[in-house]
Amino acid sequence: MSWSERISNALEERHAASAFRQRQANAGGNGRWLEQNGQRYLNFSGNDYLGLSQHPALIAAWQQGAARYGVGSGGSGHVTGFSTVHQQFEQQLADWQGYSRALLFISGFAANQAVLAAMMQADDRILADKLSHASLLEAAVQSPAQLRRFAHNQPQALARLLEKPLTGETLTVTEGVFSMDGDTAPLNDLHNLARKHGSWLLVDDAHGIGVVGEQGRGSCWQQGVKPELLVLTFGKAFGCSGAAVLCDEATADYLLQFARHLIYSTAMPAAQVCALQAALTCIQQGDDLRDKLAANIARFKTGGRQLGLALTPSTSAIQPVMIGENQAALDVAQRLREQQLWVSAIRPPTVPPGSARLRLTLTAAHQPEDIDILLESLNGCSYRVSE
Repeated sequence: MSWSERISNALEERHAASAFRQRQANAGGNGRWLEQNGQRYLNFSGNDYLGLSQHPALIAAWQQGAARYGVGSGGSGHVTGFSTVHQQFEQQLADWQGYSRALLFISGFAANQAVLAAMMQADDRILADKLSHASLLEAAVQSPAQLRRFAHNQPQALARLLEKPLTGETLTVTEGVFSMDGDTAPLNDLHNLARKHGSWLLVDDAHGIGVVGEQGRGSCWQQGVKPELLVLTFGKAFGCSGAAVLCDEATADYLLQFARHLIYSTAMPAAQVCALQAALTCIQQGDDLRDKLAANIARFKTGGRQLGLALTPSTSAIQPVMIGENQAALDVAQRLREQQLWVSAIRPPTVPPGSARLRLTLTAAHQPEDIDILLESLNGCSYRVSE
């Protein structure tokens, strides 16, 4: 089979399964509203949970940072890309979360890949929640360690795997809030099991940080858990991009020696770090934003239940409406788009086969009337949702 045939066959299979992905170019920002081809849409697909991507304080901080530091870092952090503002922000994050150290990465995907690639060896094993993010599962598959997946949010399933003997080390992996289902991991149970069996716990809290816990400190803080490795990403509630790994002193020094994503990638621009510092201040002082988000979530959940929508138990900003078939999900998303609502249809392989859904995301930027418009529109096509 030639390269052309291989590519053509793969694309045909995606089209046949109604699983073909396409990007859509937006003309404006990714806030409460999206604009595309001259049409405005209420945005229910972004992860900007607190509305900070449009916050004047972040915009001003980035502009001031660019004026002082320029728009690029100029190199890896191991060469010239690590500045005093990077150093300050890492310490601010560590102090906020109660860790000795924090290390900045260019993205959450890079952070997860870097940690698993650097930490795991051939005699080790990774025990990952079955619904862990693709960045974690892909890194686990590519690592020399053995990967075993346990049933989603089932501590007893993890316990059975932990009880199996091993010559090397074990790393247990989960998310704080799961990106496609919006549910929360039982972190206390998972951490207790991990410690009992000598395993470390890695928690990716991309969708919990900034949203839950005192001062928005996230899922681990909310549940009274301090995992050995905590990954925070800045592309959601922080309203920006990038990530950090929080850990102890020795582990940070180890990653600085062996994490190739740190050693060989251009560092995050200092101007961006200035914006992240402003975002951290907004999050720490953002109880009003979290209260507004919680009110929007409650309004949607109450209305959705009254309409008989196929909701999940999620109480987070991620509110899936389950549909099942790929084409049906695409059809409903299109009908909503015709009503100026931007809602994404999520299909396999991102989610398990037969569980295509609308992945609705609510933010503090949404107004109560936005939620009502969404519910009314969903009710108009609910016969398709319930089929």
